Amino acid sequence: MPRREPVDERLRQAMMRVLLATLPGALALLWFYGWGVALNLLLCGITAVAVETLVLRLRRQPVFPGLNDGSALVSATLLALALPAYCPWWLSVAAAASALLFGKHLWGGVGSNPFNPAMLGYSLMLVAFPAHMSQWPAPHGMGVLDGLQQVFGIHPAPDAWAGATALDSLRINKSLTIDELFAHHPAFGRFGGQGTEWVNLAFLAGGLFLLQQRVFTWHAPVGMLASLFLVSLLCWNGSGSDSHGSPLFHLFSGATMLGAFFIATEPISGARSPLGRLLFGVGVGLLVYLIRTWGGYPDGVAFAVLLMNLGVPALDRLAEARQRRQSA
Repeated sequence: MPRREPVDERLRQAMMRVLLATLPGALALLWFYGWGVALNLLLCGITAVAVETLVLRLRRQPVFPGLNDGSALVSATLLALALPAYCPWWLSVAAAASALLFGKHLWGGVGSNPFNPAMLGYSLMLVAFPAHMSQWPAPHGMGVLDGLQQVFGIHPAPDAWAGATALDSLRINKSLTIDELFAHHPAFGRFGGQGTEWVNLAFLAGGLFLLQQRVFTWHAPVGMLASLFLVSLLCWNGSGSDSHGSPLFHLFSGATMLGAFFIATEPISGARSPLGRLLFGVGVGLLVYLIRTWGGYPDGVAFAVLLMNLGVPALDRLAEARQRRQSA
């Protein structure tokens, strides 16, 4: 009989696979947006380790096992990849600290959090500092020195270093057709956002690797992507100036694939049953489209996930009731 691995070791291995799977997307972000992505990763990672160590000491728990499970580093990495490149250093630090304190340890640590820690930290920063969180750099931004000066506030940013994203431009567009936006607007690429379409493809590749490794099941990502595709298809009204974008545009713009494969699949704050996870993903996809189209924020993945986190107990009860009816 094969030796059964301890739960903590299985968790650590899963977290290491998740970190490995983020590598294609992180490299794509680094290629398109420059060294600000690496600075985000560094600042969020250091802050997460420091906060995790401090809280474990205050709670009189062993530090090394707590750090060794990799959950703090995964939350910090996902948060850093979601933050705008070249955001102020204090924003990255505050976001990572908030994610660990209010998204994880406030509820008792790993395995107890009802909300996705990375998305909670991101949303808190979005509500508290909307101006900084909306400054997304144009593709192929700054060099290392300019990036450091921008992040640490040493020198003002050069003109036109940031611009509206494709999702934001589409949301506020009133006069241009979709074809005109793709032909002339710098935020639009071939079929999605400029740069973000390839970033989404990279995160899709990482997500498929995690599915192959059975780190999570297919239910949440397929539910999210299918519902986002279906609702955007039903609401798609062609290429007119009042169009909300094609299904392909919504699938490969913003943080869609990061949300589907790395955020919506978070096991602790998500539903437990396969049906619950499927419904969770469906709800996230639907909310993402509603927020993108009629909400006050251009993307919506973070808020969609947090709202569905609130509905997880109901989803689990629904799945249990269905299972009881089938077994009766």
